[in-house]
Amino acid sequence: MPNIKSAKKRVLVAEACHQRNASTKSYMKTSIKKFEQAVAGGNQNEIQTTLKEAVSTLDKTAQKGVIHKNTAARYKAQLQRIANN
Repeated sequence: MPNIKSAKKRVLVAEACHQRNASTKSYMKTSIKKFEQAVAGGNQNEIQTTLKEAVSTLDKTAQKGVIHKNTAARYKAQLQRIANN
């Protein structure tokens, strides 16, 4: 446990950021899983709506700095490839 006041504060702030990032990442993974379930179902309208939601979630996650922008681009390309086949 840190002794310096600023170090104690950094521990608290880091934990808060960690919780926020974990929540955002979990939401991102959930949206991707919803898309994969829609693809398994085969309904074209549902595939397009869940793809749009997943891409939006990936963009927001990258914008917040939780994942790198190239990682988001890679995920989006993979999802788009799945949707087109």
